[in-house]
Amino acid sequence: MTPINKQVNKAINAFQVPIIDVSSDEAIFEGEGEGWDAVVVVATSLADIKQDEISLLAAHASQIDKRVGKSATLLFAPGLAGGRLIISPVVDSENEYSDVRIFAKAARKGIAIAKAAGATKPLLVVPAVSDKRFANAEQVAALACGQELWQPLEAREANSLSPSLEAIGLLNTAIHSVLINAAEAGRVLARDLCGTEPERMSAIGFAQYCVDAFADSGLAVSVIDQVELLTAQYPLLSAVGRSSFGVERHQPRVVKLEYVGEGTISKTLFFAGKGVIYDTGGSDIKVAGSMAGMSRDKGGAAAVAGLMKALSILKPKGIKVIAELGLVRNSIGSDAFVTDEIITSHAGVRVRIGNTDAEGRLVLADLLSHLRIQARTSVNPQLFSVATLTGHVVRAYGGYPALVENNAAKRQGVAESLAEVGELWGEPFEVSRLRNEDFDKVADKNGAADVVSSNNGPSSITARGHQYPAAFLIKASGLEDTALAFTHIDIAGSAVEGDPLYGKPTASPLVALLHFLKLPSMSQ
Repeated sequence: MTPINKQVNKAINAFQVPIIDVSSDEAIFEGEGEGWDAVVVVATSLADIKQDEISLLAAHASQIDKRVGKSATLLFAPGLAGGRLIISPVVDSENEYSDVRIFAKAARKGIAIAKAAGATKPLLVVPAVSDKRFANAEQVAALACGQELWQPLEAREANSLSPSLEAIGLLNTAIHSVLINAAEAGRVLARDLCGTEPERMSAIGFAQYCVDAFADSGLAVSVIDQVELLTAQYPLLSAVGRSSFGVERHQPRVVKLEYVGEGTISKTLFFAGKGVIYDTGGSDIKVAGSMAGMSRDKGGAAAVAGLMKALSILKPKGIKVIAELGLVRNSIGSDAFVTDEIITSHAGVRVRIGNTDAEGRLVLADLLSHLRIQARTSVNPQLFSVATLTGHVVRAYGGYPALVENNAAKRQGVAESLAEVGELWGEPFEVSRLRNEDFDKVADKNGAADVVSSNNGPSSITARGHQYPAAFLIKASGLEDTALAFTHIDIAGSAVEGDPLYGKPTASPLVALLHFLKLPSMSQ
């Protein structure tokens, strides 16, 4: 294992627009406060607006333009900051099936108008509502602005782009921006890692980007890059990358990150992140255009790296978080692994390869095996895998990630708690149940191997196509014979928004995981 040089500190263009707390209503006026140049109101109705100057102007405008209060609208507002007032209504708040994401949607529309109008320091106003579903509406709206404003790393590097806004003010009296900015710093890192093309963000490039991002962060960071160590310690991961070893710039990496909070440790969390830099399908090659977009198959590792970035900023006490990111390119070539091979995992489990295009679970199994060993002697351990793993989860749940937990995690209520947190923070999950049939599905029927990695058909048309991979992970990683709590998170449907191939990375489920940790700073 190669220790990271602590002096490495290459500048990373984080491209983050900071959120600034604004406590006084006087900031809405021209010439007051920090030089705000637009007021963006995100509200369920005009009646919710508390500032009389905004309320009166909006009410008057609604008599002239019936769109005001019904769709996002820019108003000429003399006397207000920048002379611009943008009313972006929250639609469908009375619908009992709506969740806090309706505030995110409205905020994104409002901030996009502010940007297009030439504002550089807009002030975001989100009136509080009594509905408990929307308790975190202000924070969710502010984070949504970051999602809207992020631009791809390739464009930033090629065109020397700077952030499109200088700052966003959040007019409030109760919310503190520290947590929002930490979460957004993590999401910027995660989007960069997930959304960048496979040569710029190769396994080597991904690892180096992490090294730079965590320089002087206080986290322990190391990278495994030696071929001998990779093949010996991560045999399944190395099988996936076997054809890439011959191309130096495509060789695999494993990044290890560790955060240890001050004080007595009360909980230890372990994360395995799938970082398949590019998935050709390997010998079971993707055909008919289905290879496009496979540079986004590293969203799990990206989200975990982003979570660690947020923790490095917040520095919560009393918890320990350990992550391993498996970075590998599933290449085609004469040395590629093939279906029917039997490969022994790090846990000593003999794995028959059912389909080389089911490579992500192989990567995760070795990572989880290493984490399992550490978890056995840790305080209150919980293990997670995060991966863009199956097309089936998209077929089953659309844009929602799935939680599949073992019985130990179920007894602790891990998936239920995480789903509740996600619902309140705009990153909702669907909870799937692991069944005995899922373990039957991965049994090697002739006994030559201990387990088979997959069937040989697309997961999207395979019954229980996103559940049974969790059974494989439990068996191939050695977790089957432990009492450790393990939850698999399949984010194939939520890692990217918009265009399924080249849409904007979301960093899902970073925000939900951050709040699941129940950090003391979150109670502020």
